Amino acid sequence: MVEMAEIFRLHGPAYRAKYGDRMLPSHRQAMAAIERCRTQALGGHVYTCETCGETQYQYHSCRNRHCPKCQNDKAQQWLEQQQDMLLPVPHFLLTVTLPSELREVARSHQKQVYDLLFHTSSAAMQELARDARFVGGQIGMVGVLHTWGRNLSYHPHVHYLVPGGGLAEDGKTWLSGQKDFLFPVKALSRIIRGKFRDALRQTSLFASIPESVWQQAWVVHCKSVGNGRTALKYLAPYIFRVAISNKRILKLADGQVTFRYRASDTGKLTLCTLAAEEFIHRFLQHVLPRSFVKVRYYGFLSSGCRQQLAIIRQQTDNEAADQPSAAGAENGDAKLDDPGVDGPASSGIVLCPSCGQAMQRRHIPRPQGRCPP
Repeated sequence: MVEMAEIFRLHGPAYRAKYGDRMLPSHRQAMAAIERCRTQALGGHVYTCETCGETQYQYHSCRNRHCPKCQNDKAQQWLEQQQDMLLPVPHFLLTVTLPSELREVARSHQKQVYDLLFHTSSAAMQELARDARFVGGQIGMVGVLHTWGRNLSYHPHVHYLVPGGGLAEDGKTWLSGQKDFLFPVKALSRIIRGKFRDALRQTSLFASIPESVWQQAWVVHCKSVGNGRTALKYLAPYIFRVAISNKRILKLADGQVTFRYRASDTGKLTLCTLAAEEFIHRFLQHVLPRSFVKVRYYGFLSSGCRQQLAIIRQQTDNEAADQPSAAGAENGDAKLDDPGVDGPASSGIVLCPSCGQAMQRRHIPRPQGRCPP
């Protein structure tokens, strides 16, 4: 199997020599971390099997969030942590996509544009939620930034998981929303566009944006997803997976990389072959700025509103108890495409590849260079 690290080690030096003066620090750091991940350069452990005498080396991971090897078990951990935030009410998955005309400036000014996309879209949703025709109060949201298409194309958008209902102005009363409807997406699209335009006008970036982008409809989708567990399972891998996993990379030969992806229009597995330089470029455009927060919580789901969330939970639990239980409710959730994860969670136990018995850690090789960040 071809790995991203192998591509970086073989073609990374030429890429850095050509684009080094224009590469973002986060891109250089990601490349260096992935190249060194689980190699002798970072040190590790030596395990031996007392049954058959087999020896196994395991080197430290780089722990970079863009490394295909280092995110396997974090999605499940995050999913378990979110269970206390789920309410027994209908949930909605809302997606806000940045127009293609804004992607060039977004690629060059990631933190600024991504922050604006989060800020303006969440504010627009809260504004519409306060309308009594829809919710009439403050809503809660979990937002996740996602920047790639299945073929590594640049496609920034934010997924929001939103409970159906809100908190009244008194900060104590739960307002139940409609079961199958949250917002009119056309109205929400116009509000997001207006807020983004007004915010961007306060920056030096506004002059480089074509006027047409403020006249066209922005793409906003909203889908009912049942009790929310299905949507959480859908979002969790996106939080920790990277633009492409090693298992999707099929071939590295003659300076070209071949990988597979599932076409969004047909659902069929498709092969894509790119020059190594272009492949590295496509991958790096999804590397986020250092310390950028890609998962954000708003409204009564924000970290400062845990007391309000407890009040809401008590009220919604009481309402749910008064409703007749529906058989197969868990199966009533909307079906979503599963983005998948790059492997099972690790149990921390190293098994002998020869006899299958648990191995014992005996020695810790020292790193040959800087330790993991």
